[in-house]
Amino acid sequence: MVGIDDVAKHAGVSTATVSRALSGRGYVSDATRAKVSASAEHLDYVVSSNASSLASGRTRNVGIVVPFLSEWYFSSVVEGAETALLRRGYDLTLYNLTGGGDDRRSVFEHFLLRRRVDAVIAVSLELSDDEVSSLHSLGKPLVSVGGVLPGVPSLTVVDSAMTSLSTEHLLSLGHTRIAHIGGDSAFDRDFKVPTYRRKGYEQALRDAGITPDPALFRAADFTMKGGFRAAKQLLGQPRDRPTAIVAASDEMAIGSILAARDLGLNVPGDVSVSGVDDHQLADFFGLTTVAQFPKRQGERAVELLMEHLEPEPGAAQSTPDLLSAERVPVPFELVVRSSTAAPKPSTA
Repeated sequence: MVGIDDVAKHAGVSTATVSRALSGRGYVSDATRAKVSASAEHLDYVVSSNASSLASGRTRNVGIVVPFLSEWYFSSVVEGAETALLRRGYDLTLYNLTGGGDDRRSVFEHFLLRRRVDAVIAVSLELSDDEVSSLHSLGKPLVSVGGVLPGVPSLTVVDSAMTSLSTEHLLSLGHTRIAHIGGDSAFDRDFKVPTYRRKGYEQALRDAGITPDPALFRAADFTMKGGFRAAKQLLGQPRDRPTAIVAASDEMAIGSILAARDLGLNVPGDVSVSGVDDHQLADFFGLTTVAQFPKRQGERAVELLMEHLEPEPGAAQSTPDLLSAERVPVPFELVVRSSTAAPKPSTA
C-alpha cells in the first residue's frame, strides 16, 4: 500500500509538507500543493481519515442539533451547513430532537460530550448554561443559529423586524385593516419566535398611528393547514373583513391564499397576503415575503467554526475568540411578488 513517505519521495518534499498540502492545514505554496497532489494522484494515494484524526486529535466531524428536521427552515439550515462542511472535507452528524426531553438529555450528556465531533451548531435551541459550559469545557466550539445564547457566537435575525417590514409594505400600499396570523404564547418554542413576530406586526401598526385590533388576530401552528383555518375565520366575516393579512410564516401565508380562493376571493384583488421566510414554495404561489436565507445561515455558521478550528495563518491575533459572546446579524430583505397590491377603493 502506498504511504505518505512514497508521496513525499515522488514529489521531492518532506512528509510534513505532504501532510499540510493534502489536509489543507498549514501554509504550502500553490506550486508545491499542485506538485504533491499530482504525485498523490499518480500513486493512487488516499489520505487515511483515521490516521489524520489521530495526528490532529480531531474527527473532522461537526454535530448539528435541531428541534425538528421535518420543517423547511431547519432542513434548509442543515443543507447549507452540510454543503459548507463537505467543501472543507468535514463530515456532519445530525441530532434531531423531535423525541423531546429524553433525546435531548442523551445528546447533550453523552453523544456531544464524547469525542465524536469537533464542534457543534445548535439551531433554534435555547441551551442551558450547563449544556453550554459542558461543551466549552471540552474545547468544542459552539455556534447558535436562530437566537442569542450568552457566551456563544450567535447568528441572529430580529424576528420582530421581519414582520414589521412585511406590515410596513402593506401599509405603504394603503392598507389599514391588516390582520395577523401568527403564534401566541401557546405556540412559543425556544427564543419565542411567534411572540416576537406578533410584536413586530403590532409595532408597525402603532408607528403608523393604527391601534392593533385583537379581532384581527388569529393564532395558528405555523403550518399551511393552520394558516388555512385561521384565514377562513378572518376572511369569512360578512362585515369588516380585513383587506390584508400578514402571516408569521410563509406556510401560514400560503394556507391563507388557499383559504381566500376557497371563499371565492381574489388575491390580491380582494385581499393581499404577505409572509415571512421565503419558503421554497413562495415563488410558486407568487407570495410577497421577507426572505431570511436559512441556507446561508448554515453556511455562515460553518465559516464561524472554521475561524476557530482552522484559522488562517497570522489570523490568530486578529480573529476574536469564538468562545466569547458574539452577536452576528443575519440579513433579510423584502421580496415583492404578486400576492400584494393596493386595496380596492371603498364603495361607501
